[in-house]
Amino acid sequence: MAEAKISSKNQIVVPKEARERLRVKPGDTLLVILQGKSVYLYPKPKNFEKAIRGLGKGLYGPDYLKKERESWD
Repeated sequence: MAEAKISSKNQIVVPKEARERLRVKPGDTLLVILQGKSVYLYPKPKNFEKAIRGLGKGLYGPDYLKKERESWD
């Protein structure tokens, strides 16, 4: 398990193993996501459209849209 220490300027160095796994290099930006007491780091996508494309695939069944439209009437 890698560790990171907070400096007197409230900065941390991301451990080498984490940088390699995230495929980040100097100058890249990380997104910091807070959930409860957990902190997640993700590389900031250069193109958000490409990053989220396909995330909803398979979420809804083939008849979902038809049923929704029928419920509007």
